[in-house]
Amino acid sequence: MARMHTRRRGSSGSDKPAADEPPEWSDVDSDKIEDRVVELAEQGYEPSQIGMKLRDEGVTGTPIPDVKLATGKKLTEILEENDADNDLPEDLRNLMVRAVRLREHIQQNPQDYQNKRALQNTESKVRRLANYYRGNELEADFQYSYDVALELLEE
Repeated sequence: MARMHTRRRGSSGSDKPAADEPPEWSDVDSDKIEDRVVELAEQGYEPSQIGMKLRDEGVTGTPIPDVKLATGKKLTEILEENDADNDLPEDLRNLMVRAVRLREHIQQNPQDYQNKRALQNTESKVRRLANYYRGNELEADFQYSYDVALELLEE
């Protein structure tokens, strides 16, 4: 994956193995999987954390290596159908949390130029991602700012 804000080369990532059906050892009913996904979401887990929990712990002791193969739906689709999804997409939320923490750090440490640069880069990523999500997951007139991020993250 190429790094966005450096001149260094990116590290190559691994591809998931091509599979069109779940392994035979993972034969859990798709309704049970969906119920577990919603249950974990209500406990406050993010979609990526839910996927890892299902992979590691599974449903009734049987690991679920890939929710989409097992149920035919993406994890986020299951959450949307059951109204258990967050207002903000997970990647945008995580970047906003980082930007808010960096800004608070810089207010206490105004001479920290390295983290001032990190804040600029992070807020740039937030704006770029907001452009991607604007109209679908975000309102059409959404504009990122520190105050907007604080307000959204308090909910």
